[in-house]
Amino acid sequence: MDFKDYYKILGVEPTADDKEIKAAYRKLARKYHPDVSKEKDAEAKFKDASEAYEALKSADKRAEYDELRKYGQHGQPFQGPPGWQSRGGFGGGAGTEDFSDFFSSIFGNRSDAFGGGQRRPAGRKGQDVEMQLTVSLEETLSTESKQISFQVPQYDASGRHVSNTTKSLNVKIPAGVADGERIRLKAQGAPGIGGGANGDLYLIIRFAPHPKFEVDGENLVINLPLAPWELALGTEVAVPTLTGRINLKVPAGSQNGQRMRAKGHGLLNKTGQRGFLYIQLKAVMPKASDEEVKALWQELARKAAFDPRENF
Repeated sequence: MDFKDYYKILGVEPTADDKEIKAAYRKLARKYHPDVSKEKDAEAKFKDASEAYEALKSADKRAEYDELRKYGQHGQPFQGPPGWQSRGGFGGGAGTEDFSDFFSSIFGNRSDAFGGGQRRPAGRKGQDVEMQLTVSLEETLSTESKQISFQVPQYDASGRHVSNTTKSLNVKIPAGVADGERIRLKAQGAPGIGGGANGDLYLIIRFAPHPKFEVDGENLVINLPLAPWELALGTEVAVPTLTGRINLKVPAGSQNGQRMRAKGHGLLNKTGQRGFLYIQLKAVMPKASDEEVKALWQELARKAAFDPRENF
């Protein structure tokens, strides 16, 4: 009997949520339904998609499958973990009689009697795991997956904690994630006890401090150092952003502490749009001046005849 990678069949990641799995199944069902499809092997592909969805739509079945998935490769002969036995003879729902031997070997007959006509007692859900995940501001804009590793407790059949194992996952940072946000990855926590569902993994997102930017909701703030004469006369400056540099025109007569903004250069929000980058103008005085430069400042003071504390 060959192993089937149900995630691969549906074309989704193992971290996909219920909504993504359902959408992927519906797309394949429309494409390969035997009544309408002219695709080659449409009927077989339709059955594969239906079987994959049947295995993944239920939290309990999905958790059980996820535990066995690490022991198989798609299309290769399946050998379960030590002590695993095929359940066989699935008879738990309309249409499922057409599913593969692999499916039946995992899920067996859900209506089997246990203990004089009683149903087999449900197992206990595995422990949830929580970890902090530090991400850079640049990573919040990336579509690349980020590999994480975390400790997962392991329990024996009686529920006694026996060890910890290290688990690794590739996760995508959701668009619009906020500092301190709590993200749930279903069934990625500790394994269930007695056939129970896996626990969940909760990621607490923390933004790493950035050397240039401060975070203000979906907006960013950066201080732009300018010489006094640049504020007075105006200038054009290349300003850093998370994805490169933009040219900013500073108008003549700008004030120290004044803010300018650049649309679309902040962080992503939940709608997929980016906030503003606020550029705060900051006057920086020369550290030292020779006599000639001091004389020019003195001349400027006389000719400007400016009292900054007139209304103070």
